[in-house]
Amino acid sequence: MVSRSYSNLLDLTSGDSPTFGREKKRLPRVATVAGVLSEIDDDNSNSVGSDAPSSISQERMIIVGNQLPLRISKKENGEWDFSWDEDSLLLQLKDGLGEDFEVVYIGCLKEEIDPGEQDDVAQTLLDTFKCVPAFIPPELFSKFYHGFCKQHLWPLFHYMLPLSPDLGGRFDRSLWQAYLSVNKIFADKVMEVINPDDDFVWVHDYHLMVLPTFLRKRFNRVKLGFFLHSPFPSSEIYRTLPVREELLRALLNSDLIGFHTFDYARHFLSCCSRMLGISYQSKRGYIGLEYYGRTVSIKILPVGIHIRQLEHVLNLPETELKVAELRAQFRGRTVLLGVDDMDIFKGISLKLLAMEQLLIQNPDKRGKVVLVQIANPARGRGKDVQEVQSETHFTVSRINKAFGRPGYNPVVLIDSPLQFFERIAYYVIAECCLVTAVRDGMNLIPYEYIICRQGNEKLDETLGLNPTNPKKSMLVVSEFIGCSPSLSGAIRVNPWNVDAVAEAMDSALIYSEAEKQMRHEKHYKYVITHDVAYWARSFLLDLERACRDHLRRRCWGIGFGLGFRVIALDPNFRKLSVEHIVSAYKRTKNRAILLDYDGALMMSSSISATPDIEAVGVLNSLCRDPKNIVFLVSGKDRKTLIEWFSSCKKLGIAAEHGYFLRTNHDADWETCVSIPDFDWKQIAEPVMQLYTETTDGSTIEAKESALVWNYQHADPDFGSCQAKELLDHLESVLANEPVSVKSGPHIVEVKPQGVNKGLIAERLLSTMKQKSMLPDFVLCIGDDRSDEDMFEVITSAKDSLSPVAEVFACTVGQKPSKAKYYLEDTTEILRMLQGLANASEQAARSPQAHQRVVIA
Repeated sequence: MVSRSYSNLLDLTSGDSPTFGREKKRLPRVATVAGVLSEIDDDNSNSVGSDAPSSISQERMIIVGNQLPLRISKKENGEWDFSWDEDSLLLQLKDGLGEDFEVVYIGCLKEEIDPGEQDDVAQTLLDTFKCVPAFIPPELFSKFYHGFCKQHLWPLFHYMLPLSPDLGGRFDRSLWQAYLSVNKIFADKVMEVINPDDDFVWVHDYHLMVLPTFLRKRFNRVKLGFFLHSPFPSSEIYRTLPVREELLRALLNSDLIGFHTFDYARHFLSCCSRMLGISYQSKRGYIGLEYYGRTVSIKILPVGIHIRQLEHVLNLPETELKVAELRAQFRGRTVLLGVDDMDIFKGISLKLLAMEQLLIQNPDKRGKVVLVQIANPARGRGKDVQEVQSETHFTVSRINKAFGRPGYNPVVLIDSPLQFFERIAYYVIAECCLVTAVRDGMNLIPYEYIICRQGNEKLDETLGLNPTNPKKSMLVVSEFIGCSPSLSGAIRVNPWNVDAVAEAMDSALIYSEAEKQMRHEKHYKYVITHDVAYWARSFLLDLERACRDHLRRRCWGIGFGLGFRVIALDPNFRKLSVEHIVSAYKRTKNRAILLDYDGALMMSSSISATPDIEAVGVLNSLCRDPKNIVFLVSGKDRKTLIEWFSSCKKLGIAAEHGYFLRTNHDADWETCVSIPDFDWKQIAEPVMQLYTETTDGSTIEAKESALVWNYQHADPDFGSCQAKELLDHLESVLANEPVSVKSGPHIVEVKPQGVNKGLIAERLLSTMKQKSMLPDFVLCIGDDRSDEDMFEVITSAKDSLSPVAEVFACTVGQKPSKAKYYLEDTTEILRMLQGLANASEQAARSPQAHQRVVIA
C-alpha cells in the first residue's frame, strides 16, 4: 500500500504524483493500532484551518458511518470479494447528491480482516469503491459497539433507564473510553482523505457522536453535518447519562444536526437548554442554536426509501413466483403482516397479544385472518434478546394452540432469514401492515409496504387484479415511531394498549374499499415524493447554507478534551490589548468611561451582588483623575447603587437602565425621560403576579420606573413558555400606555418608552461637547443586550468626539456584539481597569513626565 505520510490518499489513487513543495500533514498510524484513548488534546488541536491545499475541483462529500456500504465474502482461493450493499442507506443517499458530487465513504467492514491483509484491502477499497475502512481491533470494537453503543446509548435513547444491572447495566467508564478511541480512529481516517476547505463531511448516527469534536479540533472551519437515526430521549431520560454534557457539546461542534421528527429535535433542544443554558431561535423557518458565535442549525426531515431499488425487486421473476406461492398458501384468508427485528423495543409480544384479543372478541374471524410475523435477527445481543425470543415463541404457540385448526394457524412466525424478494412478496399479499414498536427511530417498513402494494402489471395479473382499479392498503402504526407523523392516513395506536391495537386491527379489516384506496393514495403520493434522494438533497442544501459564512469569519479553538469548541467572530472583532488601551489612555486628556455593573464589574453568576473592595478601589482611582468622567450604568435601582457606591464621591451613576441619573455624590438625581405618571403599574403588576403564582421559582422585581418578571430559577421550558405568554398578555393590556414591554435573558420587563442605556452615553458625550471637552478617549464596557445601545451610540457619535478620538467598545466574552473588542471575564476587566488606574496615579505623581507624553 502507498505511504500514509501523504495528506490525501485520493490524490495518490488518481495516479498523480504528490507535490513535495507544499507542507503536508503527517498522518498518525492509528487505524491498525490497538489501545484506548482518553479525553486528551491532539498536538494541533487549536489549528484554525488547514494548510493542505485543495487538489480536487469537484465537490466532494465524505460520508462517515459505523459500517461501510459494502458486502464482503471470501472466495474459495482465500481472497476477499467486495461488492456494494444495495440495501445500505449510506449508498442509497448518493442519488440525492447529484453527479457533481464525488462521494467517499468511511466506516468499518462487517468481517474481521487479518492485520497482515489490512493495507492491501484498504488500497483495494480505495481504488475500487472510494471507501476508506477503519480497522478496529476486535476487543476494542466489542467494547465500543456491543458495550457502549448497545449497552448504554441504544437502550437510553429508546427510553430504558439502567435501573438495575439487568436493564442496561451500570455505567462503565472503560466502555466510554473505548467509544472515544473508536471515534478518534474514525477522525484519523477522515484526516487521510479530507480537503478541509472544500469537502463536506456527513456523520451518521449515535455510534459517532463525539466525532464532530475531533474533526472540529483539527479543522475549525470543517463543513460538518450530523444525522441521528435513532430517537433522542426527553431531558428527564437523557440527563441520567454520566457523559451527557460531553455528548451534547460534541454534537454542537457540527454545523447542522438532523433528526427524523420534531419530537426528537425538541428533546435535543430541551437538553441543550436545561444542561448547557443554550436556547434556540427560529428565523425564517430555520431553527438554530447560537453557540459561541456559531449558528448550529437543526434539520427535521424523515428519511425516505429507495424507490428504484424496490421497483426493481418487484419486477424480478422470483418475486412474481413467490407472490403466486403465497397467494395459494393463504387463499381465502386475510393476511396481516408484521416485520420487525427481534428486540425488546419492537413490541412483537404486544402485537401478538392484540391478535389474540382480536380472535377472542371476534369469533367470526377465526380461520379467516392470519398474522404473519417476520422476525429479523436482533442487531444486539444479550439476555434481553433471548427473553424476547422465548416469549415470542411461547405466545405464538399458545395462540395457535387455542385458535388453530387443521390447515390453519392464526399466527405464522418466520424467524429464519428471508431474502429481500421474499419479504417483498409478503408485503404484496398483505391486506394490512402492523408496526407496533414501543420506541423506534424512523422505521421504513410502512413506506416499503406502500410501494409494494402499488405493485405493477405483472403482479396484478398474478393476483388476479384489474390493473385499472385503484390500489389499496392499510396501516396500523405505533405513535412512538419516527414515520408516524408523516403517515396521516394510518391508524395510530398506543402499542401498550392491547385492546386499542386489537380494535385498530379490526377497523383496518372492515373499512370500505373506497376508504382503503383513499388512504393508500394519500400515503403513496407522500412516499414517492419524499424518497431517500429527496432527504439527502434537502440535507445537503441546508448544510451548504449553514456553512456559507465559514470563510468570512475568524475562528479560535478553545477548551480542552471534549470541552473543545470553536469561537466564530466577525473579522473586525478582537481581544482588547491592555497595553494598547493603556497607551491610548496615557496620551489623551478628555476621557469618557461608561461601565456596566452586572456581568462586567461583578460576575452575574455570583450569589452576592455586592461589589468587592478591589472594584470600588479601582473606580475611585479612575474618578480621582481630573481628565476622566466615569459613569456606572446599571439596571439596578438607585437606592441599592447609593448604598454600594457611597464611598465613590465623584462617580456618576445611572440607575434603572438610565432612567435615573446622578453626575456625582453631591448632585441631585435627574430623570432622562419625562414620565407624567406610573399608573400603568397598577395594570401590569396584577398580570405579573398571576404568572408568578403559576410559575414556581419566578419573582417580580419592582423598580421605581419599571417592573421586571424574573424566571431564572424556574423550570427553563415552562418559564420560557410562560414568558412568551406574559409578553403577549402585557403588550395587549398596555397597548395604550407609554411603555415598552421587552424580553431578555430570563426576564420580561416593562419600562417607560425611550429608556435605555444609550441615553446615558448620548447625555455624557453631548455634555462634554457643550463644555468644549470633546472626548478623545471613550471606553464602554458591558455584557448583555441592554449594553448594545451604549456601544451603538459611542461607535457612531463622530460629531461629539475629537477627530483623533480612540473609541473602545468592549463586551465580556467572545460573542456577536456591536462592540469591536472583548475581554474574557470580569477578572480581565478589573485587571485592565487597574492598568488605567495605575497610569492615572503615575501621572499624578509625575505631572511633567505625563505632560511630555501628551505633547508627543
